[in-house]
Amino acid sequence: MKIGFIGTGQITKAVVIGILNTKIKLNKIYISERNRKISRYLKLKSKKIVILKDNQEIINKSNWIFLAVTPDVGLKILKQYKYKKNQTVISFISTINLKELRNIIKIKTNIVRAIPLPPISFNKGPIPIFPPNIKVKNFFKHLGTVIEINNEKLSLNFWSISGMMAPYYEFLNFMSKWLRKKGIKKVKAQKYITSLFFALSEDAVLHSSKDLNNLVRDSQTPGGLNEQGVRQLKKNGFYKSTEKTLNKIFNRLKKS
Repeated sequence: MKIGFIGTGQITKAVVIGILNTKIKLNKIYISERNRKISRYLKLKSKKIVILKDNQEIINKSNWIFLAVTPDVGLKILKQYKYKKNQTVISFISTINLKELRNIIKIKTNIVRAIPLPPISFNKGPIPIFPPNIKVKNFFKHLGTVIEINNEKLSLNFWSISGMMAPYYEFLNFMSKWLRKKGIKKVKAQKYITSLFFALSEDAVLHSSKDLNNLVRDSQTPGGLNEQGVRQLKKNGFYKSTEKTLNKIFNRLKKS
């Protein structure tokens, strides 16, 4: 099978690296040269990767096409291309829904929306897809944990949560800076923070089939530091602010 990527940003980079870390059998991976730094970096990773100047050529040569451009760019350029009948098109674009994609592509073909995140580069993390598609599911299960969505409206919830990736990293960054202000060297501060939250995340994954309230409860002792931490954050409106942020992201997606 031959696959192609329209758009060569960080998500394309992460997905391609993730693919190369698996045993997925591919003949060619076509990428655009638009972002020369990323395309050249990927080219050095495998002989299967071919850089093409023309997006239409990428589409012509590929069995599967991955749309990995920003919404604004997608609305400007995707209509000008001609797609092949029964070709599989997988869109990573957050605010162009399935109906709009069908109007853009025009011919009958398989269209799936997916939400990959950077950890896909090392085959970790959730990959929601809509609508369910067995071939796409089998492809992405090598790259992470596939979550099939039956209702596109429900997929907005997953897109909303994906918008909390940078805030999460900023949370880690903020705590690391706090440690540095207290005299801890940067390398040690970052190593401690990232190792701590990596371990906590793994623990949460192991308990993901149970109520997460159990983790919140079991990590606290009466009068302890964690009890104080949760109480203070609630008092400061931290969690309500998080909910408001998610609602605003959701409303933006809903309006698109």
